[in-house]
Amino acid sequence: MADKISINAFVNEAPVSASVEPRWTLADFLRGELRLTGTHLGCEHGVCGACTVLVDGAAVRSCLMLAAQIDGRRVVTVEGLSPPQGLSVLQQCFRQHHALQCGFCTPGMLVTAHALLAETPQPDREQIVDAISGNLCRCTGYIPIVDAIEAAAGQGAQGPAR
Repeated sequence: MADKISINAFVNEAPVSASVEPRWTLADFLRGELRLTGTHLGCEHGVCGACTVLVDGAAVRSCLMLAAQIDGRRVVTVEGLSPPQGLSVLQQCFRQHHALQCGFCTPGMLVTAHALLAETPQPDREQIVDAISGNLCRCTGYIPIVDAIEAAAGQGAQGPAR
């Protein structure tokens, strides 16, 4: 068995110190060790987008990143997008526009949309479609998701992630 690697990071603004096996993916660490199960594992090849998280503000596939790579970095999962008092504007818009059905892709979609709105506060529909093109959804047909992101942008939803 390989020696474990010590990491120190911030996950959803909370300091995290842990020893991880070199082979652990960030998704496995978040789900298994930190019990942040909003990060879903679908394809484990970086194709579906269900495991998307923010690392230093950039949307990344946590199934393709090693847990050891977050040492000294800031990670935000879907759980970190919610304000303490309830749902974020983006989450409220997803709810209002019925932008989720089975819910499996929803965490990755929310994180991806959050990253888009942080970078481009007023995206047009083409930019929204392009941004979520790497996130697969088998239930909604994407139109409610695009509508929700567009509505959130109209309400100034690009607030900082915790």
